[in-house]
Amino acid sequence: MAAPDPRSYRLTMASDTPVQTPPASSSPAGPDIRAVGDDADLFAAWIARIRTGFDAPPDGDPKEIPDRMAGMDLSRTVGVFEEGRCVATFRSYDQELTVPGGNAVRADAVTAVTVSSTHRRRGLLTRLMSDDLRAARERGDTVATLIAAEYLIYGRYGFGPAASTTTLEIDLFRAGFDPRRTGRPEDLGLSGSIRFAEAEEVRKVGPELHDRFRRLHPGTIDRDAFWWDRFTGVVRWSDDGPAPRHLLYTDAEGVPQGLASFTIDDAWAHGRPDNLLKVRSLIGASPEAERALWHHLCCYDWASRVSTGKRGPDDPVRGVLPDRRAARITDHWDFLWVRPLDTAAMLSSRSYRTEGELVVEVRDPMGLSGGRFLLTASPEGAECAPTDRSADLTLGVGTLAGLWLGDRSATLAQATGDLDEETPGAVVRADVLLGTGRRPWCADVF
Repeated sequence: MAAPDPRSYRLTMASDTPVQTPPASSSPAGPDIRAVGDDADLFAAWIARIRTGFDAPPDGDPKEIPDRMAGMDLSRTVGVFEEGRCVATFRSYDQELTVPGGNAVRADAVTAVTVSSTHRRRGLLTRLMSDDLRAARERGDTVATLIAAEYLIYGRYGFGPAASTTTLEIDLFRAGFDPRRTGRPEDLGLSGSIRFAEAEEVRKVGPELHDRFRRLHPGTIDRDAFWWDRFTGVVRWSDDGPAPRHLLYTDAEGVPQGLASFTIDDAWAHGRPDNLLKVRSLIGASPEAERALWHHLCCYDWASRVSTGKRGPDDPVRGVLPDRRAARITDHWDFLWVRPLDTAAMLSSRSYRTEGELVVEVRDPMGLSGGRFLLTASPEGAECAPTDRSADLTLGVGTLAGLWLGDRSATLAQATGDLDEETPGAVVRADVLLGTGRRPWCADVF
């Protein structure tokens, strides 16, 4: 099941609450599939189904329903109802996804996918997913995206892993920092400064800073106004956890270049503080900002450990540590999954390392984005269009997703049987064209 959208996931209502629904628009024997629209009762039942599907406790404040509804596109918030109960959920919304080179493409973000254990193997997810993907293709979306909670489900719909995430825990007693360290940027020879920022300031400067940051990181998605309202506490709900603290890094001219948000788990051991600092978000519009913020957090008073949160698989945080073995991986998994909807638009949206041509035969059982395409690429941009030329490579849409963002190499895809080389040397040529300096990274759950 796709991970739930945090903007809706935490609503707490009685699990699987029956509601009065209008007469079904489908046949008597078929499922009653509908968007919840502005019906608060349908929305409450929809949320209750999500909480059951993701094993969340069914407690909370139903008075928060209007605020939660206000942050969602309810026309694409769909439920399957049977005898007044919601038995399956599905939601999608507009998203922007950054690609290599800094451009962004339109994406159909899929989230909040659940099917009741009493209604499995009835084709409900296939119906919901197929309808949504075809609608997204007609809208002109380039790809669909999701965070896959279960690996085996989404390949059948053409999604493939496209950006991984890694969580590290840093042992600060082992890290090797000089005990006289200050945590200031000048320790690293940088001319910027770091200070605490209140949530109100973060809400003001965060969106523009994030827009600059996301253009530097393929795989990153946009954060809308409602995301920032939730993150900074402008909109706050009864089951929210502790509010984060915020650190702002500004350059020598006073321009915000980085933002770190974190919480502290307070603990003592053997007469001394043994706190775990948990990073909620750390973004930098420059490498200097990233280094300065990581260095400051690793020098934080009373913290003995830092959990980095979900970072890119080649995040530079280890480079800040005198002893890089002080950072150990506590979690690593495929995170962002991508489903091609318009192959030509995908391949022409990004930049490439060098000039070259490649003909790819893309297999798509759903018939949305398959065909044979000629890619003419360069560092300045690319063109891609259907062609009758012989294919250099043959691959499925899920494999294309990982190659497109640079998370996977054509060499590895060939080794695992996910790609066929039709022209000798085409795999190496594809790796030269499609490779990126850093692997893609999606910073946010959705």
